[in-house]
Amino acid sequence: MKITNIKMVLESSIIVGTIDIENGIIVSIDEHCDADVHCIDGMGAWLLPGLIELHTDNLEKYFTPRPKVSWPPFSAMAAHDAQLIGSGITTVLDAVAIGDVRDGGTRQDYLDTMIETLVESERRGVNRCEHLLHIRCELPHSSTYGLAERYLALPQVQMVSLMDHSPGQRQFVNIDKYYEYYQGKYGLTENEMKAYETEQRDLSAQWSDKNRRAIVELCHQRGIPMASHDDATQSHVEESHELGLVLAEFPTTVKAAKRSHQLGLHVLMGAPNVVRGGSHSGNVAAHELAAMGVLDVLSSDYFPLSLLDSVFKLADDQRNELDLPNAVKLATLNPANALGLYDRGSIKVGKRADLILVEQVEGQAYVKRAWRKGQLVY
Repeated sequence: MKITNIKMVLESSIIVGTIDIENGIIVSIDEHCDADVHCIDGMGAWLLPGLIELHTDNLEKYFTPRPKVSWPPFSAMAAHDAQLIGSGITTVLDAVAIGDVRDGGTRQDYLDTMIETLVESERRGVNRCEHLLHIRCELPHSSTYGLAERYLALPQVQMVSLMDHSPGQRQFVNIDKYYEYYQGKYGLTENEMKAYETEQRDLSAQWSDKNRRAIVELCHQRGIPMASHDDATQSHVEESHELGLVLAEFPTTVKAAKRSHQLGLHVLMGAPNVVRGGSHSGNVAAHELAAMGVLDVLSSDYFPLSLLDSVFKLADDQRNELDLPNAVKLATLNPANALGLYDRGSIKVGKRADLILVEQVEGQAYVKRAWRKGQLVY
């Protein structure tokens, strides 16, 4: 299969030409357009590597689209998969949380169903993206380690993140933001919120450090890459480095991001942060880190299309020095390399033909086609 008349975004350049794919692998890249009628005409659109998503909570929205509403699992999975491939994501680590039971038990109730459906839908070959697992370990809970021990045995698990959302910690160093977020999310009164704050502080003191160290040991035994989450201080970062973590998810301060980058942790920020121009939690803006040269990876987090949008937005942003090839790496090659997925992430001879054809209309990027392992999937 050949695709021609395309602007190919390579690792360090953009060329107009033709790409040839055989058996799901890129076999040649030529800087000329092919007149063969059997070629797919890209009509001058961008050809990018398929995007790689490391942290999305999108899956559970389809399994429980409204409070107390459960959706048939394979229908939920199909809808989730369709949204991701339509957003240009060809490899996704679906993030599922363990240890967090505050939502009336919702996450825990659907955990097995979501994971089993992901595994079975991949086995059946019905997914258009490749779906892998990211286990989010909410550290301040008695159940977290036991659940981690159970789920980390699955071969689909490619990443683990260590989280503590208790007040005064990491994402919620600012206690006002903590109250604003959780009162808005759960509709708690002031007294209920104060009781919830006390409960969460106690749980963190009892379980967080113990669970962190035990789960890190488990991950090292099984060779699973790990990420910190919402590091706020240099001491947080240095602890993450000492524990052998490879990613720093959503650092909340410039100091934490800079120190993570210096120590070799890949700094991951939310693509919605880029699109919206800042953090919804009042933390550091992703464009600030891009301007400082310490932004390594983007994640769509809660809005899948934001990943593609953010790539073009950063490439157009005069406040940083990112050109389009380097902006694209934030959502392709860098996340692939962080997890050791070296067979994908760039348009290069010998790599997997995970590709997306993208057209921009009045500044908005649209995915026109997507291929995974050289097969048209969108």
